[in-house]
Amino acid sequence: MAFLNLHKGKLKENFDYLKDIFEEDHISWGVVSKLFCGNRTYLKELISLGVREIHDSRISNLAKVKEIEPSVQTVYIKPASKRNIPKMVKYADVSLNSELTTIKWISEEAVNQNKKHKIIIMVETGDLREGVMGDHLIDFYAKIFDLPNIEIVGLGTNLNCLNGVMPSADKLIQLSLYKQIIELKFNKKIPWVSAGTSVTIPLLLHKQLPKGVNHFRVGETLYFGVDLFEEKVIEGMNGDVFELFAEIIEMQEKPLLPSGSLAANPQGEVIEIDESLYGKSSYRAILDIGLLDVDPKYLIAEDGELEILGASSDMIILNLGLNPKNYKVGDTVKFGLKYMGALSIMNSSYVDKKISS
Repeated sequence: MAFLNLHKGKLKENFDYLKDIFEEDHISWGVVSKLFCGNRTYLKELISLGVREIHDSRISNLAKVKEIEPSVQTVYIKPASKRNIPKMVKYADVSLNSELTTIKWISEEAVNQNKKHKIIIMVETGDLREGVMGDHLIDFYAKIFDLPNIEIVGLGTNLNCLNGVMPSADKLIQLSLYKQIIELKFNKKIPWVSAGTSVTIPLLLHKQLPKGVNHFRVGETLYFGVDLFEEKVIEGMNGDVFELFAEIIEMQEKPLLPSGSLAANPQGEVIEIDESLYGKSSYRAILDIGLLDVDPKYLIAEDGELEILGASSDMIILNLGLNPKNYKVGDTVKFGLKYMGALSIMNSSYVDKKISS
């Protein structure tokens, strides 16, 4: 068996750390919960911390948040498809948008449901994912600000999500200037410049965040304590909120090299042979978890002497060398996780999800 464990005490410490730094600079923020893949137990744990705003890219997950605690403000963080708009308006209080046609559909549905729906207009700042081009933003806003049952509450952007473009003070100042121009031209207030994500937190910590940025959407740094500029854990935060435990289901000494005629494996890989390893052997462990659950490249073995040799759909193979720590069948091996590894495991129904203090 394999299971994922969430340390709720460490999660709370990370939450409190972020809460303090945001309050110090009078910044509003919400927690991105998509990592939890709608797991009710973990969502309840998140809400119990005092989270009052939750962001997700799946409407079904936001519906679960509303079932657990209707007062939490829910934010849908990707452009809505036409067929999902009725559910999105029902379960999301706010949504991120960059398409005029979609916002008109949202307005019509909000009227049908007799609800006020809040909109953050996403602006393209260089990473080339979603966003209105800056040159078109004034005309775009002019066409939507008076749509019925729609309230524009912010301008936002995403960086480092597709092409790896990092946030900078210049890019964020430009977004703040767009807000000021719109407010002056249309005599309308836009409360948020929602330009903060986990990758922007280092700018805040180093006092390089432009004052106009006043809203963050945080996931990865909450769960992994990571500074995404330097790719290290921030001092005062925890990088091991999540841990994976996988059981050894076979342990045998075997040759280091396969024998026989080689062809591509099911992943399309052709193994390269290091002839210097002929005649040598090592202890190999097979774990009860595989590619169906997680790509091994997102796993970090607690025991640095372990080597991940490869994986099939349901098993991961480890090289233990001479097995100096005397691992045996039935033992569990502990791994830290990178974000995409935790996301895959959370989405796997074959890996148990647990909580510890």
